[in-house]
Amino acid sequence: MTLTLIDRARRTDHATDQGVTPEVAPARASGIAPRRAAGREADGLAVASFVLGLVGLLAFNLLLGPTAIVMALLSLARRTRRPGRAYLGLALGVADLVVLAVLVTVNGTVAWNLGA
Repeated sequence: MTLTLIDRARRTDHATDQGVTPEVAPARASGIAPRRAAGREADGLAVASFVLGLVGLLAFNLLLGPTAIVMALLSLARRTRRPGRAYLGLALGVADLVVLAVLVTVNGTVAWNLGA
């Protein structure tokens, strides 16, 4: 028994065998990522934005707040299937910066002071 591996993405005659027009076959062979991969990436950005915004409320607001905002905007621009998490990440990122502004105003420094 012999097993032969065929790279079907590079064969244009395979695309015509399955009823796909030859104009579509070069797009597959050129390495363009499928639409599903872009959606997964946008969903991951939305979740990461939410998590970073949430963690940013407790520590590293100066770094995690803007990062959460940028990730949320990127995921919304890429049409995520989880827009609720992206909007929450955006809101939490803004809240991180508000908390930072309040701490700077009250303490006069960027450092947290939890002790007495």
